[in-house]
Amino acid sequence: MEQRQLGGAGIRVSAVGLGTGGQWGGRVDQEGAIAILWAALDAGVTYVDTADIYGTWYRGTSTAEEMLGEALQGIRHRVVLGTKGCQAVGPGPNQRGSSRGHLMQALEQSLRRLRTDYVDLYQVHQYDPSTSDQETMRALDDMVSSGKVRYVGASNYPAWRITRCNGLAERYGWAPLVTTQAHYNLLEREAENELLPMCRALGVGLLPYFPLANGLLAGRYAPGSPPPADSRAAAFERTRRYLARYATPEGYAALARLDAWAAARGHTLAELAIAWLLAQPAVSCVITGASAAWQIQANAEAAQWQLSAGELGEIDHLLAPSAQEGR
Repeated sequence: MEQRQLGGAGIRVSAVGLGTGGQWGGRVDQEGAIAILWAALDAGVTYVDTADIYGTWYRGTSTAEEMLGEALQGIRHRVVLGTKGCQAVGPGPNQRGSSRGHLMQALEQSLRRLRTDYVDLYQVHQYDPSTSDQETMRALDDMVSSGKVRYVGASNYPAWRITRCNGLAERYGWAPLVTTQAHYNLLEREAENELLPMCRALGVGLLPYFPLANGLLAGRYAPGSPPPADSRAAAFERTRRYLARYATPEGYAALARLDAWAAARGHTLAELAIAWLLAQPAVSCVITGASAAWQIQANAEAAQWQLSAGELGEIDHLLAPSAQEGR
């Protein structure tokens, strides 16, 4: 497995990472989580990503962090561990947001659930308009100074705000945002307008999420058919809304063209989706979910396919009718 620089950080991570959102705590129980983690390690995956809200939709608690903490016992040193805080974890007015008060408390609770005394990458899960960038960045810097966090990043931040936050960090000598997570895949390319150019210019690593478009780019959903009973679309209304946006006749037509193109080269559509992301400048690690060990193994194998500049041009041509419509 290729190891890449984690954005502006000094450490390296696997080109493909393991995400624990989705069905951890639902279809994936503790035994399954351990099996998936070991399969990831065996495949060369070193980056594991979680968040304090993952699993709350199943049991009302931060199940994914708890399960990951148990699975990491004895092997914590083998992974670069990232988690996130900011989204609502309770009904109280201070149980959400990127204020110093909430983030500090969220970090302590994540460390307890993960059963570790530090995380390698702590990320603000989303932009909080009610808190100043100065307060958030100072709190993140204090986390790094405490030794409980090695590096900090953002998620779902616009390019201009990351630029502002890192400008503050440079001015005051605070820890900068070394990475950002964003929704980016073959069917969703808005990040190319401003976010990717900013990442390249400032050395911020991009960690794309939903690389397989909630299973759409893995051939999980057939046009005109109900979602499989064991799929995320069957379980969550938000996933069905997601598919309603991308699983259009035009989208399926593009998928058919991409699938045929990948098959002619001995690869699957899912492998193409991951390999395409890894060919994009500034991408440090593609975060892939898994509800079974074989899925993370397959995702990891996709990193071996290196697309040429000519092939990337062909893919853009195949996407052109639908890609331009959604941008």
